[in-house]
Amino acid sequence: MKFKATNLCKAFLKPIKVDILKNINLEVGAEESVAIMGTSGVGKSTLLHILGTLEKPDSGTLVFGEDPHQNLTQIRNQEVGFIFQSFFLIDHLTVLQNVLMPAKIARKPLNKKSEAYLRALELLKRVGLYDRRNQLTKTLSGGEKQRACIARALCNNPSIIFADEPTGNLDQETSKIVQDLLLETIRIEKKSLIVVTHDEKFAASCDRVYHLKEGVLTQDQACFFFD
Repeated sequence: MKFKATNLCKAFLKPIKVDILKNINLEVGAEESVAIMGTSGVGKSTLLHILGTLEKPDSGTLVFGEDPHQNLTQIRNQEVGFIFQSFFLIDHLTVLQNVLMPAKIARKPLNKKSEAYLRALELLKRVGLYDRRNQLTKTLSGGEKQRACIARALCNNPSIIFADEPTGNLDQETSKIVQDLLLETIRIEKKSLIVVTHDEKFAASCDRVYHLKEGVLTQDQACFFFD
């Protein structure tokens, strides 16, 4: 599914007005991966949250697919998946219950023969956590928790995944494993990906790289490759 953001603007008003995003334009095609980089505090997470409809811009538009007249709440539930640096897993629930949470929020059937339940099991196999599906998430390592988050983000079979520093809390070795798994899973699932990251190698593995600086988003021309 094609995704397009047009002229997104966002300002913080206190203690003084700061234009954090200035006329941001971004298009992401089906099955395309895009990385957004920039220094800490520049507004990358704010931009990602707006792109993923978690926050509203002061102005500008978002279009998922071809129809400009959309219910963004419905789009968020059906077409968007999220992966966060801090996991946001529910410790007192099992790994499987956490992965099924988006389906539960969308009020989908969750019995053992349901589409959502069977998909959750398949995703847990794909990320290597099937054998731990009935364990509480608090027993998992950081890398395992992020793998569970990848499965959770894909549970509702969304078209696009937004990932905010998904390896920021992991050591270098575990980070590389999770990065490779995320990119491989996105490829197999035929999803689009927009990821905020500080990791240049991770970003270089994506189809395109953008930098956010002083509220302006620019494409890294070094990321063009020719056969």
